[in-house]
Amino acid sequence: MKVYIGSDHRGFKLKEKIVKWLFDWGYDFLDLGAESLDIDDDYTKYASLVASLVSKEKNSKGILLCGSGVGVDITSNKFDGVRASIGKNSLQVKAGRTDDDMNILVIASDFTKDIEAKEMLKVFLETKFEGKEKQKRRLEDITKIEANN
Repeated sequence: MKVYIGSDHRGFKLKEKIVKWLFDWGYDFLDLGAESLDIDDDYTKYASLVASLVSKEKNSKGILLCGSGVGVDITSNKFDGVRASIGKNSLQVKAGRTDDDMNILVIASDFTKDIEAKEMLKVFLETKFEGKEKQKRRLEDITKIEANN
């Protein structure tokens, strides 16, 4: 599984910590930026980069950060096949993975402590989609909605 990560300036410091955790845990990942702290950058750039790759690569996952999480969440969910959601805590993230096959974890850096981010990240990466019939049916419905809009 390939993991793509991106963040604007407001999530930059936490993204750098997450990159270190991914490295320490042995994940195959690609940091798509920001490469340095630039207070004039736009979250749309990083959300688009991550979401486009997750959309195209079936078994990949993404991690996106911005201050509120909302901007990267909205942007990334414009891509077909992307199921991004803001993580509130590890239990909610686990439910997002098991029930909805969430493939991009969004972290609101202004409202998330490092330890919370680390816990959510670990759960996001380790939790499998259950794939029950009703869950698959719902994902098929989402695919149909994407195709018709």
